Amino acid sequence: MSVFGLGSVVGSWLGGKLTDRIGYYKVMVFSLCLSGLMFVGLQFLTSFLGFCLGIFVLMIVADMFRPSMFVALNAYSKPENKTRSITLIRLAINLGFSAGPALGGLIITSMNYHGLFWVDGITCILAGFLLLWLLNPKKTRPLETFIPSKEKSAYTDYLYLFFLGALVLFFIAFLQYFSTVPLYYEGVHSLTEFEIGLLLGLNGFLIFAFEMPLIKYLETTRHSLMRMVIIGAVLVTLSYVVLLLTSWAGALVLGILLMTFGEMVAFPFSNSFALKRARGGNQGEYMALYSISWSVAHVFGHNLGMHWVDSLGFNSTWLVIIGIMALSILFLILLNQRLGTQDNRMRG
Repeated sequence: MSVFGLGSVVGSWLGGKLTDRIGYYKVMVFSLCLSGLMFVGLQFLTSFLGFCLGIFVLMIVADMFRPSMFVALNAYSKPENKTRSITLIRLAINLGFSAGPALGGLIITSMNYHGLFWVDGITCILAGFLLLWLLNPKKTRPLETFIPSKEKSAYTDYLYLFFLGALVLFFIAFLQYFSTVPLYYEGVHSLTEFEIGLLLGLNGFLIFAFEMPLIKYLETTRHSLMRMVIIGAVLVTLSYVVLLLTSWAGALVLGILLMTFGEMVAFPFSNSFALKRARGGNQGEYMALYSISWSVAHVFGHNLGMHWVDSLGFNSTWLVIIGIMALSILFLILLNQRLGTQDNRMRG
């Protein structure tokens, strides 16, 4: 899994570079079709080191797709619909995450593990051909023409880098819900695998049912993008406070509810902020760094959380996570103040 994260970091960086050089469309088609072939080939690697290397290379190719996808979204979506467009992408991802494990289990039981690699590969290649058919620039004209720009580098946009640092902390804390928190459900509350699955499934169901109307409503409140990210971060923090303060079993459901609504508020608006920041600059580079912040959290978050639980116990780990979230919120508040000062100067 660490190699998976490392490959994702390299792939996101490379995808951003290539997007700024040759455009999002070519990168997306290349990534989908080649990663499909690589999924099929992965089943023939039998040694541990060979499989790790295969996963690393596969993730480089597969995650080239992410920054190019966000740049494509920026090109094909109207400015007033950007956040809702991101929400639609998140909806598609969550539907895939919900259906994927169940379909994977069916494939393994009916076709064996080799069938899983074949289906993974073929679906990626089919997605590539679907992209060729539906998003071909010769047939579908984007609302904004992609023009590689050298006006502004994301690596010299220090406010954006500060924002990404705050997000890495946020993501490390958030990811515990998919590694250490399920262990807490099992070890402390004696939940079965089925009950844990229902709790985590509640997250996906709520996102599917409520995220689009929630984002549409929040856009009418006229809060700044950064303020919405802060509100989402506060809700995720409160979900860990609930776990820390009470052993009541109902607190597990309340924690999932707070985490899910925090995710629904923070993630689309943080992504929208990154897209807005990228306008007029190197869009692929900006969105690559946004994707890398998520990948870095995957590299370190699960591993750190497991070590904290092992050495400190669950309650002390939740204190550490709350402290990390408090630091992230502090950074986001400072950034929001700085951005407000900049806006006032521009108006003056």
